[in-house]
Amino acid sequence: MLTFCSPSQAAHAPALELVNGKAEDHAETPARLGNMLGAMGTVRAPDDHGLAAIQAVHSPEYIAFLQAAHGEWLAAGRAGDAIPYAFPVRGRRPLDLTRIDGKLGLFGFDTVTPIAAGTWEAAYGAAQSALSALAAMASGEARHAFALCRPPGHHAGADYFGGYCYLNNAAIAARAAAAQGLGPVAVLDVDYHHGNGTQDIFYADGSVFFASIHADPRTDFPYFWGHAEECGEGAGEGTTFNQPLPRGTGWGTYEGALGRAVDAIAAFGAKTLIVSYGADTFAEDPISQFALTTDDMHAMGTSIASLGLPTLTVMEGGYNVAELGRNVAAFIAGLERA
Repeated sequence: MLTFCSPSQAAHAPALELVNGKAEDHAETPARLGNMLGAMGTVRAPDDHGLAAIQAVHSPEYIAFLQAAHGEWLAAGRAGDAIPYAFPVRGRRPLDLTRIDGKLGLFGFDTVTPIAAGTWEAAYGAAQSALSALAAMASGEARHAFALCRPPGHHAGADYFGGYCYLNNAAIAARAAAAQGLGPVAVLDVDYHHGNGTQDIFYADGSVFFASIHADPRTDFPYFWGHAEECGEGAGEGTTFNQPLPRGTGWGTYEGALGRAVDAIAAFGAKTLIVSYGADTFAEDPISQFALTTDDMHAMGTSIASLGLPTLTVMEGGYNVAELGRNVAAFIAGLERA
């Protein structure tokens, strides 16, 4: 499969995250990228498509913040990575804040997503990988393409970061696909964690269908999004389809949920599919609690391929670094059977 990845995606290397009451080594490391690259064979560097497609998803204030945040952190006399500590849980609104601490809380929603020295460059490179994969599909060079994105993106909203995510690569690609006349577009999120940012971006947009299979948010991050009753609003009513599953879910249950998602995408009449693929559904993932095997990853890809749609896969999570490349390769091999 034609694969895109930017060298700049290794530049993001946060040291710590504040989770479960303590500082821990950050789980989203450059080693993830190295392991996946080792399993993917030939990988193409993306072209630079500029900011336009990113600006079609993310607010100008948020983009400017991401570009400047770490520099402002250093200018304030700090060292290391920028981590928010104060959040507006009520009445979140645009404010002209001057101190970086306030800006971090205004645009971020957790303490596990630091902004490091190379964060903007890496996130920008990941978005360009997604856009270049889409361009290869739009030109007819490839029917399926893989954007090996890192950092991931599906937790990032139009104007917020969190869940290790800064720019929403799947949403950027989906909106660009729709703008290029490749719609209707569907996004299928099969990461362990709900893609709250993608849902938020398209919740009232009936032109993009969003289906997600994920851990029940009553017990797992991101908690506040991804419940079954969330189905869209306004023009987007009925175009969000959430299937939360309990911890310990294996392929027997997951396969049924995936079949329902595939049927819903087909009923929507999608012409282009964006897959947010997370390998953190793997049974041995250190921060997730499903029970899928590497063989199940292959079966997942095969099931998605049954739609027969041009498919852009965008990499999201997966934190068992040693097995990550093998699981990604199995999923891609399943997709390529179509």
